[in-house]
Amino acid sequence: MKKLLMLFIFCFTCSSYSADNAESLFKELAPSLFQIKLIDIASGEKSSIGSAFQINENGLIATNYHVISGYARHPDKFRMEYLDHLGNTGLLSLESVDIVNDLALVKRDLPTESPFFLFTESTPKKGEELYSLGNPHDLGMIVVPGTYNGLNADSFNDRIHFTGSVNSGMSGGPVVNSNAEVIGINVATSGNQIGFLVPYQKLLQLIADYQQHTDIVIKEQMRTQLIQNQNNLINEILSANWMLRHLGQKQALIPTIDLSYIRCWGNSNTEKKEELYFLAFANCVLDEDIYIEKEFFTGSIEIQYNYLEAKELNEMKFYNLFQNLIGSTSPHNKAGKNHVGEFSCNHDIIEASNKLITNKAIFCSRAYQDFPELFDVVYIAASVDKNDKALISHFTLAGVEQKNALLFTEKFIESVSWEQ
Repeated sequence: MKKLLMLFIFCFTCSSYSADNAESLFKELAPSLFQIKLIDIASGEKSSIGSAFQINENGLIATNYHVISGYARHPDKFRMEYLDHLGNTGLLSLESVDIVNDLALVKRDLPTESPFFLFTESTPKKGEELYSLGNPHDLGMIVVPGTYNGLNADSFNDRIHFTGSVNSGMSGGPVVNSNAEVIGINVATSGNQIGFLVPYQKLLQLIADYQQHTDIVIKEQMRTQLIQNQNNLINEILSANWMLRHLGQKQALIPTIDLSYIRCWGNSNTEKKEELYFLAFANCVLDEDIYIEKEFFTGSIEIQYNYLEAKELNEMKFYNLFQNLIGSTSPHNKAGKNHVGEFSCNHDIIEASNKLITNKAIFCSRAYQDFPELFDVVYIAASVDKNDKALISHFTLAGVEQKNALLFTEKFIESVSWEQ
């Protein structure tokens, strides 16, 4: 306890607080900070740990969804326990989740009222110093100072960019300002002192929804949230500007979607003069997976284009290279046989309405076991109307409804063509 107290005091000496004030702040917050453990019932050993903090006087505690996802998905396999600053342990119940924003509410039974965290009423200023609290690597609660850098511009779902070390085990812990008010929740790190936080407004919304509904069924809540999120995402993508640009030797036209969170990269073998073929590719992704459980992620989008042009390859070798590019395409998200069904595929020859390109296309989908309205969709199209050049277009949509998959596919098909 003394060691933790000294570490906390040290972390706050760089703020406006004196050591005495930091000690007072720690004494105030420590009873409201917890470690959460998922215990595998069969083995009796912990399966995962995370951090959490109390948010009202009645024992309601906030954490990340991914910290308690094992219990949310398999309540018969695990039990949830808390560990407080004095070493006391007890059981937790799961009250509500926000799977899209990686949040969860759990509760412990308390014989008396306990202290709890308060939320800020104002947005921090860029550069403002913040303090991340958590339990990294099962070492006990610590405080990590960092800097508020505003919302991440490249996220569909809001995330705060935090310059500080959000280490493993700190997930679910609060991030506070110098007044000890919560401004965000630890959620992820990209290394190199780059962390991401869930804005406190997302947690306030979850709390408000929880207080209005006392009959929450967790699985149904997840289903509703996943469906609503993909509806919002696909609608925004379809409404955005799909800008046409050239790929390769100004022979092919492909769309790029004018949204900050759809990021694109590309390359070619132009510098390799000795190659027998020319290859240029572009890859665009929404790299923002929603965690459902270990080895099961959804919500991502990947779009790929490959332009291939023969220089000195004969027709057979060109065809083999073409086929290898098609064969290397696969779904972007992680999902196992316990999560999704087998792919069902349809093959067809498709001509765009402008008649500028003819493709051999494959459209495949697989349904989610627990959320059967949602599908992973894979589309691959390969041009078949030119002998010495080819355009391969592909996309993967993870976790979409059938109607949205078809709307996206239709717009995609009409946006890819040869130059007129």
